[in-house]
Amino acid sequence: MAESIYKGNIEDFNKKMQFLMIADQMKGIYRQTILMDKSRRETDAEHSWHIALMAMVLSDYAPKGTDINRVIKMVLVHDLVEIYAGDTFCYDYKASQDKEKREMEAANRLFSIIPDGEEYKKLWIEFDEKESPDAIFAAALDCLQPFMNNFITDGHTWRKGGVTLQKVQKRMAVIEKGLPAAWELVQKIIVDSVEKGYIKEGE
Repeated sequence: MAESIYKGNIEDFNKKMQFLMIADQMKGIYRQTILMDKSRRETDAEHSWHIALMAMVLSDYAPKGTDINRVIKMVLVHDLVEIYAGDTFCYDYKASQDKEKREMEAANRLFSIIPDGEEYKKLWIEFDEKESPDAIFAAALDCLQPFMNNFITDGHTWRKGGVTLQKVQKRMAVIEKGLPAAWELVQKIIVDSVEKGYIKEGE
């Protein structure tokens, strides 16, 4: 019998497999955003994959000093805590009040499963703080992806949530810093969306 090429700790391997099986639940967590074909709501897994792909495709437009490999890792883990904390609609102020507490508890629970979970948790925290070049670029992509979906789907989530112009402008502000090449397009879409009634004027 050929000698196994695997030299690692089998216990660690089993824990990593457990973590990956738990991560499969991302495929069943539905967000407010719907797919561009309007057929159904997208899942957390689809959203994370999409912005990871965006990071690759739009890497030339990232802020100076951005490490795209770290960004891809960051966006792949940024919503994992929703396995336990659930998805919180970004424009729902009431639901967002205890979001930080729920998600930290979820992060402690989830990332403790895997041996190198602290590294994953640090990436998740860095993304949430939106201070480093990597996190700012990742956050810009995280905002741009549902923004584009909303526009293509006739403002589906904005109209459903009665989202106002002020709230959209505040949420999209990170794009000006994190992905400046998209800023002019974002501004044009916002104006167009208000004119079409996708976004409510006012506060």
